[in-house]
Amino acid sequence: MDHSILDPDSAKERLREWKDRIDKLAADTRTMSERLQGVRATATDPSGLVEVTIDSTGSLVDLKLTSKMQSTKPDVVAQTIMQTLAEAKNQLADQSQQIIAETVGTDSPAARAIAESVGNQLRSEPVQKTDSAETDHEDDDYENRSFLKKD
Repeated sequence: MDHSILDPDSAKERLREWKDRIDKLAADTRTMSERLQGVRATATDPSGLVEVTIDSTGSLVDLKLTSKMQSTKPDVVAQTIMQTLAEAKNQLADQSQQIIAETVGTDSPAARAIAESVGNQLRSEPVQKTDSAETDHEDDDYENRSFLKKD
């Protein structure tokens, strides 16, 4: 078959193929959107002080603090929460980019732009630990300290 633009049968076939590609892209995009909306990420800090859960937008939806926080300085607790939140956002970015790759692929410039945008929006640099943050709660004897005692 001649693929001349003047050949009506060839033109109809090209239009049908184009429509099929557009329909598949639309279906894949709907699937991607549905899956992205349902994504959640949960992260726990290495010392087991904090667990955070975020939704698909990166918003905090759950925060769990263990009893270890009672004997940990408030600034260390706050920093640990922020570090753990950053880790959860990085996990969410990874999961979201994986969903994008699985549903719409990474071949098209549009798909790559979506994946990059999601990564830029969600991904955060981990908060740097300070020396005091590491030693203040890792070496504490949580069982034998009063949370009322001032440090």
